[in-house]
Amino acid sequence: MQGYIPRTLAERIVCDENILTGKPVIKGTRLAVEFIVGLLGHGWTEAEILENYPHIVQEDIRACLAYVSKLCRR
Repeated sequence: MQGYIPRTLAERIVCDENILTGKPVIKGTRLAVEFIVGLLGHGWTEAEILENYPHIVQEDIRACLAYVSKLCRR
């Protein structure tokens, strides 16, 4: 990822060329930021995401949204 990454995002969102060809993912998972944001865009609630993906937490979902928000401000 290019540019400055706020600490809270850097703790939760990572880019690794060995995971999903470097797409931003929730740290420790193979869940891409675009996937989580897409679920929300298709009407899933945070509760539904957390129920279906119990290895992530609410802060991970918020970090995904903050990541996308940061990209949109560029």
